[in-house]
Amino acid sequence: MDKDILIGVDIGGTTVKNAIISIQGEMIDKWEIPTVLKNGGKSVPQDIWNSIEKKLSELSISKDRCLGMGVGAPGFIEPGTGKVAIAVNIGWKDFALKDILRDLSGLQVYVDNDANIAALGENWKGAGNQVNNMLAVTLGTGVGGGIIANGQVISGANGTGAEIGHITVEKNGASCNCGRKGCLETVASATGIVRQAEELLAEGKALKLKEKKNQINRITTKEIFEAAADGDQDAMHLLDRTFDILGFSLANIAVIINPAKIVIGGGVSKAGDALLLPVKRAFETYTLPRTNEACEFVLAALGNDAGVYGGAYLVLQNN
Repeated sequence: MDKDILIGVDIGGTTVKNAIISIQGEMIDKWEIPTVLKNGGKSVPQDIWNSIEKKLSELSISKDRCLGMGVGAPGFIEPGTGKVAIAVNIGWKDFALKDILRDLSGLQVYVDNDANIAALGENWKGAGNQVNNMLAVTLGTGVGGGIIANGQVISGANGTGAEIGHITVEKNGASCNCGRKGCLETVASATGIVRQAEELLAEGKALKLKEKKNQINRITTKEIFEAAADGDQDAMHLLDRTFDILGFSLANIAVIINPAKIVIGGGVSKAGDALLLPVKRAFETYTLPRTNEACEFVLAALGNDAGVYGGAYLVLQNN
């Protein structure tokens, strides 16, 4: 029997996204299950396999048709072993995810960082369009990164390759979850942008943004972009500074990896051209002209499906 089925898994702190995908990249089915965090997340692999086994049965797909399972997990992943060195939001430390899933399923299992997996997915079936050299940037609660160089995702010596959210951009900046200060994540993530806006409001600035906060009793990046579009000078200045720092950081990465595409996703990317165009302008200011000539900026296309597509592609890539 031909092995024509791929399984993609994207583990998050709240839900696990699963998908059955053909080797041609056709989405056969996708679904989510809760990420059960009690007991240090020990039941998560069993929950994943139970769910997949049930779905294969429902679809009348024999396990023998499965080429393997590709899994994206948060945190630092040891590239050789598939062990999760640390995933704070799940509670894993030195967690042998690959071995556990392989033993449960009897399938070949491949594990990588969730941002790397998302980059592979975007390149296979999304905005990357299968370029050989690409940088994927996820602007969400944090700042994630995935680098594809010569067709291969870069994990690094111990799984911290492409952790672009932890480039230092301000020597004495805001505290980061990593324990240091002034990381890109503290400025360009949704959390970082909102933090800066709250500081403005505390200083009595950004009056149009204050009106929006008074209406809904909170602010997100959506309200900050809206206030800037409405002419709030303080909100505009905040975003200009953020775009400049992000463009500067991407320009320095691009000089090293020379990407054909920079793909920007995550919740902040919903701002569309209001984000993409000024970041591209800042990038052009700071990077080598020849590097810029080769590089196209695009918005991610797959949304929440990038991880499961990437997991599936990881299987293809290893067979």
